[in-house]
Amino acid sequence: MINFLKNHPFAVEAHFDSSLVLTFAVSKDQLQNLIPECLELDTFQDKWAFIAIAMVQTKGLRPKGFPKFTGNDFFLIGYRVFVRYTNNAGKRLRGLYIIKSQTDKKKMEFFGNIFTHYNYTTTDIKQTKSKNFKTIKSAQSKFEISIEQTDNEIKIPENSPFSDWKDARKFAGPLPHTFTVDTKNKTILTILGVRQNWKPTPIKVENYHFDFLNKLKLQNIVLANAFEIKNVPYSWEKGKIEKWN
Repeated sequence: MINFLKNHPFAVEAHFDSSLVLTFAVSKDQLQNLIPECLELDTFQDKWAFIAIAMVQTKGLRPKGFPKFTGNDFFLIGYRVFVRYTNNAGKRLRGLYIIKSQTDKKKMEFFGNIFTHYNYTTTDIKQTKSKNFKTIKSAQSKFEISIEQTDNEIKIPENSPFSDWKDARKFAGPLPHTFTVDTKNKTILTILGVRQNWKPTPIKVENYHFDFLNKLKLQNIVLANAFEIKNVPYSWEKGKIEKWN
């Protein structure tokens, strides 16, 4: 019963007030050991693989079809690797493999860990605005990001493998699917995300520090892109599980 509940037994919906996503590029050989064997890295130029950090302010998170007043507001953080999976029908799916999940409230940690395999932990989140800068940080998790809110043209981050925003948007996330893998039983759980009003806007990152990334000890990691998406109705469909070959 516990495993059944963790496999996304019902659809969920929420409103994203804001989704701030930073994607980091690293040579593909360095990320291979972070994903299960049934998945493959989603790469650019067959050289670069990607880790995305998504910081999402949700409103009204609830089982799909429930009235809005039953929903809850949470700040969610996900550290995900861009991957692909070929299902039993032969369809090649593009998506994300979650390696760490955080939230700002114990309630989300409790229920998130009942109904998902994402292993949520609770951390402090502080958001501040000063002049044209917005800062999100956590003392407990030792991360901080500062973005400049500007009307000027925003350039691709220095040293990014992308030469333009068109290619960069392909690795902006979230991607259509999220995968959870049970290596013992050789099963894979696929959750499809459905979104509306999806218009990623490039943002200028003034500075950033993520202790979790540092602990991975990745060499020559670079910020590949940074986007913000606002005012997005979002839902996750009921999970689908299958044996992988």
